[in-house]
Amino acid sequence: THAWDISAVALEQLSGLAARGGLVIHTRQCDICASPPAAASFDVMVISHFLDRGIIPSLVAALRQNGLLFYQTFTADKDPSTGPGNPAYLLRRGELLELFAGLQPVLYRDEDRIGDLEQGFRNEAMLIAQKL
Repeated sequence: THAWDISAVALEQLSGLAARGGLVIHTRQCDICASPPAAASFDVMVISHFLDRGIIPSLVAALRQNGLLFYQTFTADKDPSTGPGNPAYLLRRGELLELFAGLQPVLYRDEDRIGDLEQGFRNEAMLIAQKL
């Protein structure tokens, strides 16, 4: 398992959790936009709480054939007390499906401020998609 993040603190915390659980994880501190993953280098990719629309083609290219992408991040119509405030880092409704139109959707959820805001999946959109 590989974990990439720009934050050394986040990677150090992750390494500590993995070690306590007896898991092996290879961390890499990097700016993924400046150093995207190589083409066809991953069977599974998980991206959480990150959005830079310019890197989407590189992420799709990094998936191997039949590879799975798990993507989850904040929506524009969210509770203002959560997530980033800069609209450049917030998804429009349905945008994940547009950004990853070249992949086959397996699961999509967009539950920003729907229902009981005190519980459940809120303020984010999620996509699981496969590269066929």
